[in-house]
Amino acid sequence: MMMIDFPLFVSVWNIQQGLSTPKIHYRMAEWLMRAFLNNDKRLLLMAFRACGKSTLVGLYCAWLLYRDPNLRILVLAADLDLARKMVRNIKRIIEKHPVCRPLIPSRKDQWAAGRFTVSRKAEWRDPSVLARGVGTNLTGSRADVIICDDVEVPKTCDTSLKREQLREWLKELDFIRTPDGTQIYMGTPHSWYSLYADTPRKEIGEETPFLHGFLRLVVPVLNTRQQSVWPQRFSNEMLSQIRASSGEAYFQSQMMCKPNNLKNARLDPSQLITYDMEHECVERNRIPVTTLGDKKIIAINAWWDPAFGQAQNDKSILAIVFSDEDGRHYIHDVVQLKISQSSENSNAIQQCHQVIAKIKQYRLNAVTIENNGLGQFLPSLLRQELRNLHLTCRVMENHARVSKSLRILQAFEVPLAAQNLCIHTRVFASGLIEEMQDWRPEKSSGRDDCLDAVAGALSLAPLRHARKKISHNFSIPMTE
Repeated sequence: MMMIDFPLFVSVWNIQQGLSTPKIHYRMAEWLMRAFLNNDKRLLLMAFRACGKSTLVGLYCAWLLYRDPNLRILVLAADLDLARKMVRNIKRIIEKHPVCRPLIPSRKDQWAAGRFTVSRKAEWRDPSVLARGVGTNLTGSRADVIICDDVEVPKTCDTSLKREQLREWLKELDFIRTPDGTQIYMGTPHSWYSLYADTPRKEIGEETPFLHGFLRLVVPVLNTRQQSVWPQRFSNEMLSQIRASSGEAYFQSQMMCKPNNLKNARLDPSQLITYDMEHECVERNRIPVTTLGDKKIIAINAWWDPAFGQAQNDKSILAIVFSDEDGRHYIHDVVQLKISQSSENSNAIQQCHQVIAKIKQYRLNAVTIENNGLGQFLPSLLRQELRNLHLTCRVMENHARVSKSLRILQAFEVPLAAQNLCIHTRVFASGLIEEMQDWRPEKSSGRDDCLDAVAGALSLAPLRHARKKISHNFSIPMTE
């Protein structure tokens, strides 16, 4: 029997439903068809909100089963209800599309809402189409086609911890997909650190984009001539209303498919001044003098916010902040202390040794340890390790008596507003920038370990009025 191609499959369906097929749907359908013919197995369809991409991909799933009833398709969404919605749509298409009716099974128990099995020859344990929500246990499942339909939404990506968890969970899909299987992502970006970003976010340690190697089709609502790609549904007047009511950040993200930060950051990282100079330390009249370029550093403050948790828990962070004679502050180093399970030394001793390495590197004459909770015994332990190495460095203790949110605000807001807070490029990899974007004083979810440690070091910095501002030499395009 002659098989019809996918654009024709879509057209037949729309005619049956009394609908026309917009050009934008033909464009997406032809792209999916070419990918199928070229055997492209990893696809990203990023298209503007309400453009019908989920409906179109539902038709694509029905078309794939029409071509090969033995396929197993797994539909994933941010929550189970959304995944079931697509599965119901695929089921409805198979029931009503003229070329798909032979797929309807004789047994009604195989025709459920969240999972169904078409009439097929293969004896698979998995159904033909299965709906699952993000985070569901998929152990033991197998799929020839995995559809990731809007897995990135605000509730799965509005904090750094959620974004990290989402990425880790999605990586597990490689063990579900069959070796020659297909994976299709579809959605719109909800964060600067979007899964769909086409460049790596080095601030979170990415060397390549998360979907590196995926064939991409990006469909913004406006073309290069700033004309609507679907004028019958999205007129210029309607788009202007969307832009005015939702804001430019939302419009760029959801309608133009450009990753953006949709939240108004209280601590705006674009206010930071970036530098990449290294410090120099020389002795003059037996007194150590530290400089940063042509700036004399009058104080180096180190703050250790310790932790002993494993992955997904608090990080143990050491922050180093320089201050110059003009009243500017430089976030020069933010270090996450690592633990080796193969080391003979205890967790605490290993961290002390890493702190001592930084004491030597920066010739620190003092380190302050936040001794709330687990940090209570660390000051005496660090002093003992310093004595063992015949090193001189004061170990100060600080017990926080105000809320963390207030400490962070008090430390960051004034120097940021005055543009007197600088950051070394190496600190981008620490996660500090991402924490600044996500942080909200009224909301405690998400990570703030780097923020807390840097705030501690800034609280020790000498207070001086800056004599003059210095200009940016780098722009951080993370906030709108």
